[in-house]
Amino acid sequence: MSNADGEVLDFGIDGMTCSACVGRVERTLLRVPGVMAAEINLATERARVTVLGVPKERLIAAIKAAGYGAKSLHEDDGQAAEADAARALAARRDLRHVVIAAVLSTPLVVPMLLGGAVVLPGWVEFALATPVQFWLGARFYRAGWKSLRAGAGTMDLLVALGTSAAYGLSAYLLAAAWIGGNGGTPELYFEASAAVITLVLFGKLLEGRAKRQTGAAIRALMALRPERARLRMADGSEQEVPIGQVRHGDLVVVRPGERIPVDGKVTAGASAVDESLLTGESRAVSKTVGDRVTGGAVNGDGLLLVETTAIGAETMLARIVRLVESAQAGKAPIQCLVDQVAAIFVPVVLGIAAVPALGWWFATGNIETAILDAVAVLVIACPCALHLATPTAITVGTGAAARSGILFKDVDALATAHRVQLVAFDKTGTLTEGKPVVVALEPAPGQGEAEMLRLIAAIQAGSEHPLARAVLHYAAEAGIIVPTASNLRALPGRGIAAEAEGRALQLGSRRLLEEQGAAPGPLTLRAAALEAEGRTVSWLLDVAQAPAQVLGLVAFGDAVKPGAAAAIAALRASGLRTVMLTGDNAGSASALLGVDETVSELLPEDKLAAIARLRQGGRIVAMVGDGINDAPALAAADIGIAMSTGTDVAMAAAGITLMRGDPALVAGAFDISRRTYAKIRQGLFWAFAYNVIGIPLAAFGFLSPMIAGLAMAFSSVSVVSNALLVRGWKVGGTAHDAPAPPADRLQPPRAKPAAYRQAA
Repeated sequence: MSNADGEVLDFGIDGMTCSACVGRVERTLLRVPGVMAAEINLATERARVTVLGVPKERLIAAIKAAGYGAKSLHEDDGQAAEADAARALAARRDLRHVVIAAVLSTPLVVPMLLGGAVVLPGWVEFALATPVQFWLGARFYRAGWKSLRAGAGTMDLLVALGTSAAYGLSAYLLAAAWIGGNGGTPELYFEASAAVITLVLFGKLLEGRAKRQTGAAIRALMALRPERARLRMADGSEQEVPIGQVRHGDLVVVRPGERIPVDGKVTAGASAVDESLLTGESRAVSKTVGDRVTGGAVNGDGLLLVETTAIGAETMLARIVRLVESAQAGKAPIQCLVDQVAAIFVPVVLGIAAVPALGWWFATGNIETAILDAVAVLVIACPCALHLATPTAITVGTGAAARSGILFKDVDALATAHRVQLVAFDKTGTLTEGKPVVVALEPAPGQGEAEMLRLIAAIQAGSEHPLARAVLHYAAEAGIIVPTASNLRALPGRGIAAEAEGRALQLGSRRLLEEQGAAPGPLTLRAAALEAEGRTVSWLLDVAQAPAQVLGLVAFGDAVKPGAAAAIAALRASGLRTVMLTGDNAGSASALLGVDETVSELLPEDKLAAIARLRQGGRIVAMVGDGINDAPALAAADIGIAMSTGTDVAMAAAGITLMRGDPALVAGAFDISRRTYAKIRQGLFWAFAYNVIGIPLAAFGFLSPMIAGLAMAFSSVSVVSNALLVRGWKVGGTAHDAPAPPADRLQPPRAKPAAYRQAA
C-alpha cells in the first residue's frame, strides 16, 4: 500500500511482551534512514511503517537485530492460514508449559500454604524449582538478555531478575547448609521463584488467548474471500478457476447458497443476497439485472451471472479489511502519555526495588527479607497492562464497529468521534432515499402541460442527476417523445440551461428565478404550498428575452429514510446538536422534523462556509454526506462521515464510512467511539492503579512474591478482558424502535402523467 506521503508497510512482530518492547521496536524502526513513521500495536502484534525508498528486508533486519522476530504482511490467504497455524501451535506449547510448571510448583507451594506443617527436603525443592526456573523460564532470560544488550528494560528482564534473586538466594542458603554440615534444611524460597514463573506463564497464556480474540473481526472478514470462482466461457460452458485468475469483465456464475467471489454487476438472474458480514444489514437484499453485488456476500436461492468490476485489492472487501487494519494499527493520542511513562518505567522500578531492599538489609541485617521484597516489587511492576489497555480497546472497538457496518478510516477518526458536539447532515441521499419522483407539474397560464413536459425532458435528457431521472421516467410513462436539446450547460447551484425546439431555456431553483428577474405570477401560491409540503420545486424559464418568462414549475418528492427522524432523535438525546445543510428551499428542508437548525438553498461552495461557521468557538463538528458535492465539506469538518451508498469521492474525504445508507449508523459511530474510549480510560486507570497500590505494598513487605505474581498476571488479563466486553456491541435499537415519520413523508404522492389525466 502507498500514499502521497510514502509507502506503508505492515509487519508481524514476534516476541513483544510489554510496553517497553513496543517502545524499543518503535525506536529501532525510526532510527532506520528513510523511515517516516512507525506504529506498533501490542494487542495485534503488528507494526505499520511509513517509508520512503526503504526495502522491507532492511526493516526486518533492524527488528531482528533488536531481538524480535519480524515478517512482512500482505494480502495473502496462505499467509493468513500459516499465521493462524503458528498461533495455534504457540498456544498449545504455552498451555503445555503452564501445566508442567504447575505440576512442578504445586509441591513447593502446598507446604507454605499449610503453614510449614510439611517440609520438603531441600534437595527436592531444588530439583522441582530448577527446571521451572531454567527450562520453562528460559524465555524470560533470552528476552531479558536481548533487552540488556539493546540498553532497554522490559517485563522479561524484571521477571528474570526477580525470580533469579529468589532462586539464587535459596540455592545459596541450601549450599551453605550442605557445606556447613548442620544437617538441617534452612528456610528456602524456591516456591517464590517457581510460583512467580508459573503465574506469569499462566497470565501470558490467558492474555494471549484474549489478544487472539481481539483480531476476530479481521479474521472473519478475511474468511469471506472465496478461493475459487466459476467463469462463464464464450462457448457457454463453465470453468472453475482460482480467484487470482479472474479479470475485469469476466462473467462469473454464482449458484444458490454460494459466496459471491468478486465485486460486479448482475447481468442475468435475480436473487436475495446476504451482505450482513459486510454491511451489518441483517436482512437479505434483493438483487436483479443491473444491481451491484459485493464479493464475500452470500447468494440466496437464485442463480446469478455477474460481470466482474473489481478484483483483488480493488474489491470492497479488501478496502474494508484495509480500513479496519489501518484503524487498529494507529496510535491514539492518549497513548503518547503511556509511551512516555513506559520509556522510564523499568529503570524507575529497578531503582524502587533496590532502595527498600538496601534499606531493609541495613536496618535489620536480614538479606533474605530484603531480597524477597525486591522480588515482589520487580514482579508486580511488570508493565504489560499499561500498554495493552489502549491498543486492545481500539482493536476490539473498531472490529465491533466493522461488524455493524461502521468503518473508521484511522485511529484519529475514532479519537475525534467521541468528542463531537454537532452533526451536520446533507439531505438528499443521506436523510432521504435520494430517489425523487415527480409529484406535480404546473404550467403557467397559456402554456400546455404536454409541451412543458416535453421541454423539461429535453433539457434533462443528458443528465444523470436524480431529478433528471425522475423527469425522464415521468415523461416515458406519459408517452412523451423527447426532442433533442443542444448547448447543454450546467448552472452550478442553480440548475441547467439548454436550447430545445428553437427556444433558449433554463430549468432550476428559486435562486435562478430571482437572478433572471422572472415573475412567477399565479404560480407563486402553488409553489409556496408545494414547498411547505416538503417538495423540491424547479422552474422552467424561457430566457430568450429579459426579463425571462416563466413557463411553469415541476415539483419533486423524495421519501425520507425510515430511520432518519429516529436517528436524529437519538443524536439529540445523547446531547448532540443537529444541523441540515441543503441546496433545496427552506420549506423542503424544514419539513424534515427533528433537526435543530436548517441551512437551505446552499451552493456546493456554501457548505464549506457553513461548516466553518459551525466550527466557530471550538465546536467539534461532524459532517454526514454521500455526494461529490459533499466531499469538500466532509474534508473541512473535524470528522467526515460518508455513506458507502454514495460516491467514492465522498468516502475518500471522510474519516468514517457507513457501509449502508442507514442514518442510525451515525449515532452508532459516536456510541462505539465513546464506549471504546471508556474502555481505554478504564484500562489505563486499573493498569496504573495496580502499580500505584501494589509497588508500595511490595516495597514495604506486605506482598509476597507469589501474590505479586498473581496480581501482575491478573492486571493484564483483567485489562484485556474488560476491553473484550465491547466485542458484543451492536448498533442500538433506539433509532429503529422510535415512531416512524408520517406515511406521506415516507412515500410522496406522485402526479399522474398528462396522458393518464387526459385519458381519464
